[in-house]
Amino acid sequence: MLYYILPILGKNTHNRQKMIYYILPISILFVSLRQNINAMGNVIGRKSEVEEIERLYHSDRPEFVAVYGRRRVGKTFLINQALKDRITFQHTGVSPVDQEKGKSRMKVQLESFYYSLLSHGLEGFAMPKSWMEAFYQLEQLLIKLDDGSRQVVFIDELPWMDTPRSGFLPAFESFWNGWCSRRDNMMLVVCGSATSWILGNLSRSRGGLYGRLTDEIKLSPFTLKECEEYFAHAQMEMSRYDIVQAHMVFGGIPYYLSYFEKGLSFDRNADKLLFGKKPRLKDEFNRLFNAVFGNPEDCKKIVRLLATRHYGFTREEIAMATGLPLGGGLTDTLAALAESDFIFRYVPYGEHGKKEYYKLADNFCLFWVKYVEPHLSDTRFMTDNITADIMDSWRGVAFEEVCWQHIDQIKRALEIGGVKSSISAWNVKGNGQQEGAQIDLLIIRDDHVVNLCEMKFAGSAYTIEKDEEARLRNRIEVLKKTLSKKQTVHLTLVTTYGVAYGKHSGIVQREVTMDELFLD
Repeated sequence: MLYYILPILGKNTHNRQKMIYYILPISILFVSLRQNINAMGNVIGRKSEVEEIERLYHSDRPEFVAVYGRRRVGKTFLINQALKDRITFQHTGVSPVDQEKGKSRMKVQLESFYYSLLSHGLEGFAMPKSWMEAFYQLEQLLIKLDDGSRQVVFIDELPWMDTPRSGFLPAFESFWNGWCSRRDNMMLVVCGSATSWILGNLSRSRGGLYGRLTDEIKLSPFTLKECEEYFAHAQMEMSRYDIVQAHMVFGGIPYYLSYFEKGLSFDRNADKLLFGKKPRLKDEFNRLFNAVFGNPEDCKKIVRLLATRHYGFTREEIAMATGLPLGGGLTDTLAALAESDFIFRYVPYGEHGKKEYYKLADNFCLFWVKYVEPHLSDTRFMTDNITADIMDSWRGVAFEEVCWQHIDQIKRALEIGGVKSSISAWNVKGNGQQEGAQIDLLIIRDDHVVNLCEMKFAGSAYTIEKDEEARLRNRIEVLKKTLSKKQTVHLTLVTTYGVAYGKHSGIVQREVTMDELFLD
């Protein structure tokens, strides 16, 4: 019989832990692994994140882990599934959107925390009057529950608990630095949709929590492949064409996809979620910003502006168009939006760091601003307009965003995954001597090739007409003037079903199809 040496944390007399080794038959190990795999059965994608959480759980030291990402991206679900039946204490901060007006925000948060303590077995303590007292009570509960095995404390939406003048952060620092960090069996996991708070107070903290995080995990929206796996797991029949459209509207956010109903088409699902008198995601746009940002109205002004021009605006243009002061406040707001993945900051090709642009990166917000707000009462908006001209401009922009979100897949399809490269967009204004050119995506490679990428969403193979060939040749010539003699340009079309062969299709050097965007 084959055997496996299994290290297990044991308890010694000083309430710390030591490593004990057991020799187990391989057959028993396989049973343990199967149980763990079954516990992970409901997690779609997130393989590397689950593996990292598992590694941290089995380490022999105290762990302090921050999990962050856009609201609704699935942070809570990931932790609950990855650490299923292994969480010692769990609490979720109260959303500021849901709190009663006029009631002390600190009091609401403390009450909620106290009730979580009671539900996990705390006895003999009155409701705390301060966060120092609250975390002391948590310590006493954990001591009571300590059996020497790993103790997991999971605090969800931690930033919501840090209300003004509440003293939350010093008490939380004391809880980790003065108590948790001295207990080898402690694993503290915190989550938050307010990414700027997590990064500013934990990841990049210069205060008492400086350097205290042992790991941080950023959770991103589902890729197209993960969306496909999600629908397959839910036993919903969805073509890749419709999965791309779903991503163009809902941005690969699992929470939104969870409301899709089996047996309904993509457009009918979109109608039920977004349009009519009682859509499932009613007021979702406002809740996104009200729950995460301290200045939600400023954030919404910026997002609405960026939705009007897909290559974006400079900081100065944003200030002028929104009326927001051009200063540190705007800089902080733009940084917070970028850190939460609502907007994307980039330097256009040829600017050499001189001018930064901000563009909208959140597919859901783009669709909401352009179509949901103006047509909210139309119960059949998507069903009636799915093939109408009114959707064409959005499809072009939204498909481009999906492609930007799948750059790695495009590079693999072009077989340049191992080639060092940079990406950018380029907008050239025309003048009396030269026609303007707007280039969706440039992949500038160290092997002296530049992929000039055009994104085209179509219901069949894309046909290049005479006028379009002329426009594409102009873009190539404008780009060539900026390159060295060593470099060459490959016109690359990223389309749903490829390029139709014809008189004007020879200009295309490389193609990337929709199926290739679904690569792992």
